[in-house]
Amino acid sequence: MAGDQHKEKGKTFTRRSLLMAGGQAVLMSALAGRLYYLQVIHSDEYSMLADATRMNLRLLPPLRGRVVDRFGVEIASNRHNYRVVLIPEQTKSIEATLDALEEFVPPEMIDRERVLKDAKRKRSFVPIPVADNLTWEQFARINVNSPNLPGIQMDVGSTRDYPYGRLFGHIVGYVGAVSEKDLQNQEYDPLLELPEFRIGKSGIEKYYDKTLRGKAGLSRVEANAYGRIIRELNRQEGISGNDAVLTLDKQLQDFVVRRMGEESAAAEVIDIHSGAILSMVSEPSFDPNAFARGISSAEWKALIEDPKRPLGNKAIGGQYPPGSTFKMVVALAALESGVITAGHEVFCNGHTQLGKHRFHCWKRGGHGKLNLEDAISQSCDIYFYDIARKVGVDKIAEMAHRFGLGEELNIDMLGERDGLIPTKAWKLAVQGVPWQLGETYNTGIGQGFVLATPLQLAVMTARLANGGKKVSPRLVRSITGEAVEGAVLPHPEPELANLDLGVSQKALKHVLNGMYKVVNGSRGSARAAKIRIEGWEMAGKTGTAQVRRISRKERIEGVRKSDEKPWEERDHALFVGFAPFDDPRYAVSVIVEHGGSGSGAAAPIARDLLQETLRLDPLRKPSYDIAIRRQNGGGDA
Repeated sequence: MAGDQHKEKGKTFTRRSLLMAGGQAVLMSALAGRLYYLQVIHSDEYSMLADATRMNLRLLPPLRGRVVDRFGVEIASNRHNYRVVLIPEQTKSIEATLDALEEFVPPEMIDRERVLKDAKRKRSFVPIPVADNLTWEQFARINVNSPNLPGIQMDVGSTRDYPYGRLFGHIVGYVGAVSEKDLQNQEYDPLLELPEFRIGKSGIEKYYDKTLRGKAGLSRVEANAYGRIIRELNRQEGISGNDAVLTLDKQLQDFVVRRMGEESAAAEVIDIHSGAILSMVSEPSFDPNAFARGISSAEWKALIEDPKRPLGNKAIGGQYPPGSTFKMVVALAALESGVITAGHEVFCNGHTQLGKHRFHCWKRGGHGKLNLEDAISQSCDIYFYDIARKVGVDKIAEMAHRFGLGEELNIDMLGERDGLIPTKAWKLAVQGVPWQLGETYNTGIGQGFVLATPLQLAVMTARLANGGKKVSPRLVRSITGEAVEGAVLPHPEPELANLDLGVSQKALKHVLNGMYKVVNGSRGSARAAKIRIEGWEMAGKTGTAQVRRISRKERIEGVRKSDEKPWEERDHALFVGFAPFDDPRYAVSVIVEHGGSGSGAAAPIARDLLQETLRLDPLRKPSYDIAIRRQNGGGDA
């Protein structure tokens, strides 16, 4: 019996052993199958995943495209940025290392608080920027003393450079770090995530940002599981951004800025046939290098508290009453509508009455009897009150829009403002009250609601001088370099023959003759500012825009002299003009804020700008030099 039980137990053990062995065999087979599946069938896939944890692709920021003037002079480029970085794991005390570094770098260049904050937030092997834009001498001294500066490493990057500083501050603009707002307002670009990447913040840098930005390069690096870079495997450099070639002339721009001096002013010089802007100046200006490197709080405070508003681009964003520079538009509206002829005469005794209100001429005692050309040359307000009443504000507005006033001109920059040309419908819609005849009088002399920018006044003058063609302004001549997808390209040159404004040449001739007499006539309001070179004469129009109402007492006492008022209460001084009169090529507009009179403050500047523009013109320089020699009695030789 015992033997049978023993045999039965042996059979049970054998069956269990077989079951366990079978189970183990099944498990081993499943494991072997899984290993075969992973290591053989899907080996390529998992090999790639393993490489992904071992090798990383890193974006390399491309060099930003240059901005050059019409002759290739660099006005925005790239330069080496010598900088210091700190690797926390390589130093026992970050504070001590920074203390030692201050022997070679001014303390204000080191943002100690930020460095310590980054050291706590980032992994200990990640480099932390400490100081940028070191001089070569500082960079060399730190390199020599690096054994005494544990954790400090030197690095050479690239930064934006504006070699002429404030000369092109408003035009070129500046670059800056990418903000959260920038990320929200732009299409996603992985370049924007790079800490050292900079984008355009204003001016040409912003308008053509994608064009200048370029395409990123790639660096393939080997890293461990903690993200520490072991080595770089290969590198593909990025594609530099396209260059923007401007229409501006650096030499002329420099002359205009120096000629402006300390004035708060704006000026434009434009080619009347192509619309190319040769000079655009808003003074005072600012140095874009301060923004590119990181502006200090003291510098920022000085800029925003300056009453002359150096950060604002007056040339495209300043809106001013055009004053008497608007009278050519009023004259054309009256001639084209048929309410007057060029022989229409008005007697000016110094004032005119409308109901109980008296409207004055700028000249006490009046100008006497005047026709259209004389009224333009002597800038008689009474004459233009009369013809403005006859033609009406709506027809004046229609003519103003034809000549580029009251609307954006789509220059290659952001921040352009459209000014204001009032109409009856505009006033009713905005103020809810009907238009008054007295407001037509004010509009007739470029006051009241009328506002224009210096750019608009330059374009208006160009369209007058070129025979009534719709020329449009442009700042960028061309884009050069490798094509960049999504780049903004400059406006094509207009076909002026197909853009006639529809103004009769007879009417235009009378207006231009009046402008000629302003400068060259015996009683012209700007005769003291004439170009005294035969064959190169300038034509133009003065303007004086009031910034506040003149009281009856002031008018009686004659207290209107600029030097007797606080600066901010003085009238704005304006002048628009073109040259040469017989073969026009360039137009100019000048506005001197609180400059007093257009004839005294703005006209001499405009004369000098046009004369220098003609002198610098390569095609006209030989004949200009001959004219100068003749003027000086030297003949043609």
